[in-house]
Amino acid sequence: MKIVLATQNRGKLRELSVLLDDPSLELVTLDDVGLGGLEVEETGDTFEANARLKAEAVAQRAGLPALADDSGLEVDALGGRPGVLSKRYAGHDATDADNNARLLAELAQTALDARTARFRCVMALAVPQGGAARTVLVADGSCEGHIAPAARGDGGFGYDPLFVPSGWGQRTLGEASPAEKNELSHRAEAVRALRPQLRAWRIQMDADG
Repeated sequence: MKIVLATQNRGKLRELSVLLDDPSLELVTLDDVGLGGLEVEETGDTFEANARLKAEAVAQRAGLPALADDSGLEVDALGGRPGVLSKRYAGHDATDADNNARLLAELAQTALDARTARFRCVMALAVPQGGAARTVLVADGSCEGHIAPAARGDGGFGYDPLFVPSGWGQRTLGEASPAEKNELSHRAEAVRALRPQLRAWRIQMDADG
């Protein structure tokens, strides 16, 4: 089965191929199906809503099953912000440094034990249907931790230098190796949750003919 990933990032293609670990699946990117210029506006107010929007838009345009994800950081002391605005928390043209600076400023008066947070990822699989598309599978993953008082490490991206996973002492994801990060990442957890759903769905599809 060919599945289009709602991305042009070939690094994400490699990562998801390893995590799904299913040789019967052929994962391709938007570029591979001639949709490299496709941009889907993320107008949803939840990660799931945005994942569904992207998956259905790609499935409809490609005429193939499509897999999309939306992810970000939720900080409890900020009522779950930045949430779906994680990539543009400090503005539409914000850099990672800009977003990190805003987050630290907003938490400046918050005690370390109250800086609990999590990275969340929601994945959605959609299929084309009668000129439109519908979502058939949704999976959620998270990585719990807290926000450090200052950035540490130059690895990863986004909020990684500020995020300390639970059980890591004071090490941030910015100080982790790619292998360490992939082992506990919110995306890896979402894919692990998706795998059995995907197998069951394919079995049902085969049974239905």
